[in-house]
Amino acid sequence: MTEQENTPVQPEVKEKKSLSLNVVSSKKHRGFGAGSIDLSDVACVMIDEGVAYIDVGAMHAKSKIERGIKFTPNKEDTPNGRQCWIVWVAVDRNEEGSYYAGATACEMLIDTEARRGWKLLADHVNRLDYAIKRRYMVDNLGDGDKAALRKLLVEHNAEWWERTPAELKDVLGG
Repeated sequence: MTEQENTPVQPEVKEKKSLSLNVVSSKKHRGFGAGSIDLSDVACVMIDEGVAYIDVGAMHAKSKIERGIKFTPNKEDTPNGRQCWIVWVAVDRNEEGSYYAGATACEMLIDTEARRGWKLLADHVNRLDYAIKRRYMVDNLGDGDKAALRKLLVEHNAEWWERTPAELKDVLGG
């Protein structure tokens, strides 16, 4: 027998995925079409009933509020839906440090009891692209939702908020 045959085979150890609330991931996104768009510096912020929180599942339409919901592009199919938002937030870095470089909001209606929802997938994809391209499009949020988003961004990293361009701060009232 050779030495190689005597060596026990070690099982392959898979790296555990950590669930963190970091807006900037240390890993590169490796899904379908990887390499065409870098999603590593984009976070998914959900705003539901005036509360904003980060939900990484939204990147693949599997956020907490989207799970188990059958979506339709017809708004009238979800007459009792509550308004929810996905806000795509892109982070960039300059010589001073990281900052919130893009933010775009996408509306959804969710009827949890009926397990029905409305959203326009093309709008979500386009707005994700706009955030990646460092645009701010959050005018469609109401005042309460803007305040919730501002609060989350400031609490997540006050230094990033300080370096964020006035354009976003003005729109969010901060």
